Amino acid sequence: MSLGKGQGLTPDLSSIRRVACLGEVMIEMTDDGQDRPRLGVAGDTYNTSVYLRRLLKRADVSVSYITALGRDRFSNKILDTLSQHDIETSHVEIRDGRVPGIYMVETAPDGERSFSYWRSESAARTLFQKPCKIGLGLLRDFDLVFLSGISLAILQPDVRKELLSALAVFRAEGGIVVYDSNHRPRLWESEALARETNMTIWAQTDIALPSVDDEMALFDESDERQVLDRLTAAGATYGAIKRGPKGPKALGYNDIDQDYTAVENVIDTTAAGDSFNAGFLAGLIGGQSLKDALLQGHNLSAKVILQRGAIVDFD
Repeated sequence: MSLGKGQGLTPDLSSIRRVACLGEVMIEMTDDGQDRPRLGVAGDTYNTSVYLRRLLKRADVSVSYITALGRDRFSNKILDTLSQHDIETSHVEIRDGRVPGIYMVETAPDGERSFSYWRSESAARTLFQKPCKIGLGLLRDFDLVFLSGISLAILQPDVRKELLSALAVFRAEGGIVVYDSNHRPRLWESEALARETNMTIWAQTDIALPSVDDEMALFDESDERQVLDRLTAAGATYGAIKRGPKGPKALGYNDIDQDYTAVENVIDTTAAGDSFNAGFLAGLIGGQSLKDALLQGHNLSAKVILQRGAIVDFD
């Protein structure tokens, strides 16, 4: 599938039928407002998969999740939740003796959040690690694969390299690779490795969905222009860079003049970027122009951050 990469063209994703989101699903603990923890299910690519499934009205498009879980009750809760959201689970590896990661969210009055994680025994860290039933060759089951920097960072170093190679083959055979760097420094062995890995995958990404803050922090850049120039030079010339309240900006050679309404009274920014990714991709798969897909992503994110939690209800 040709995207006209580097030519400023809108890719035709109308033939996409099988979408996979790859990464880690975790148990989310939030405060219910009365000093009692509330358990949910969340994770960056998981959040995107849920919103993407909701927005894709076409019955002939499937959304699957690729991860690893255990046999415990929290793993079962995650599997049940995926199914409830109509997300296919046939590509979930089950690992004996492993459990899902857990994280706690604390939200400040302005909506910004801080996280505490417990993920050392996370089953997702063993994804694609041999012996396994869910191997890298199964990427060919899909037309489009979406993953993030977290998806890469949690993997064993040798498996990470194998995944990057498999994605290159997947892309060469016509698959679409979508990537959001979503940088979490603590998950990487070193900053140098995080930079190297991200530059490698940006060069083999069809639709790039970075955040300007993540990119500036990882590559020690001082402004948006530096980020855009580096991504363009790397080959990440189609997609959108997320800029928080300023709204998204098209990457590469796509010059789109569009104003976005800033959101007031933000409650929780937990899934702001994840929901944007879903709205944007759903727009492209549904045949929208790049401009309209950017607006759909922004508008969905604006709805999500006005409610508490990663997965919220909306009309």
